[in-house]
Amino acid sequence: MGKTTSGDYSNLNTVNPNAAAVDIGSTMHMAAVNPESTDMPVRAFGTFTRDLHDLADWFRSCGVTSVAMESTGVYWIPAFEILEEHGFDVILVNARYAKNVPGRKTDVSDAGWLRQLHSYGLLRGSFRPEAEIATLRSYTRQRERLVEYAAAHIQHMQKALMEMNLQLHHVVSDITGATGMRIIRAIVAGERDPGVLTSLRDVRCHSSVETIRAALVGNDRDEHVFALTQSLELYDTYQAKMADCDGKLEAAVAALTIKASGSIAPLPKARMRSKQVNAPSFDVRAALHGVVGVDLTQIHGLGPSLALKLVAECGTDLKAWPSAKHFTSWLCLAPGNKISGGRLLSSRTRRSSSRAAALLRLAAVTVGRSETALGAFYRRLSSRVGKQKAVTATARKIAVLFYNTLRFGLTYRDPGAEAYDQRHRSRVLANLKRRARSLGFELAPNTDTAAVS
Repeated sequence: MGKTTSGDYSNLNTVNPNAAAVDIGSTMHMAAVNPESTDMPVRAFGTFTRDLHDLADWFRSCGVTSVAMESTGVYWIPAFEILEEHGFDVILVNARYAKNVPGRKTDVSDAGWLRQLHSYGLLRGSFRPEAEIATLRSYTRQRERLVEYAAAHIQHMQKALMEMNLQLHHVVSDITGATGMRIIRAIVAGERDPGVLTSLRDVRCHSSVETIRAALVGNDRDEHVFALTQSLELYDTYQAKMADCDGKLEAAVAALTIKASGSIAPLPKARMRSKQVNAPSFDVRAALHGVVGVDLTQIHGLGPSLALKLVAECGTDLKAWPSAKHFTSWLCLAPGNKISGGRLLSSRTRRSSSRAAALLRLAAVTVGRSETALGAFYRRLSSRVGKQKAVTATARKIAVLFYNTLRFGLTYRDPGAEAYDQRHRSRVLANLKRRARSLGFELAPNTDTAAVS
């Protein structure tokens, strides 16, 4: 391909002549079509639903078959969905891959430039899951927000208790546990006797009766009790909303098309016995197993809730990525090699706002404290290059396991931390022997116990 000057694209082949583009805005959308199809190739449309249907009708009258749009935020969602309903092939373009050339600063130029790039096939669409997965993703994200809102009111309850000098958080591990909630509800109901409040202690509570009774002697000023009451009511409200969301989540998982063909292997034994905090009320592990045909929770670091969130973000088959390398690159967990003149300038991973990548990093931090092969890998790398890079590298390994399990039905079996350390030691020793032979030496084991000590 020869060098093209500004405005000269004669050397580029048009691969999509029926392309159009939309530059999304909050109050106005700029749309551009092929100048050969109409006298006014760029038009402005409003953001009301009727305007979006008019946009689709105009595209159809101009012979458009494919539409590219560049936007951030959520303004693109209504236009995307309506254009898809009208039968257009719509792609959402990352702004990083469609930067404007110098001098193109207006929305009109943005739309025309985007259409031109799309007609030459130079734009790559962002990942957009199927409708069923998009529905599941909306419910999971809504539930995450509800959990965050409820957590804020837990802090408000603890603050009110501290202002009353009721040191409940020092004698129970979680004030929203069985003992904590019984005592808080009794205080809100008007009970002030430390002995009566202490009798609400659950038998599994580790603190003694005397310690709890001493911690529940406080100052019950009316304004603090009022704050505690309102915080409790708001916490209960969000718990009820989370229960409603769980019902929608369960229905959305049940509506997913079963990926596994033929008979599904029986659900293996659960790796974790205890129920996770803020986990959905239904059996997520069994529900996901019925959809994807494998148990994702066998991968260390992936609990039922986290596995559900990953499926909601990435889908059930991962066919959008040809290999695990493509998948980890999309997550920005793989090194981004920047090479110029045959010289490696940088291999840092790109920054990403991907929710899936954030979930995998959270799994990496969790697994780093376990006596597993992944945990041993994290600790070895952490001591050598630091925790931040170790988290990224471990998250990439978990992403590869997730991809292979979901795409190819891989059954993950953890060899254990000891087996990993032994294999790493053998690999290091083999490298040392190879280097010694290349220098004309031979390594031999040291049998002198005193010298070793």
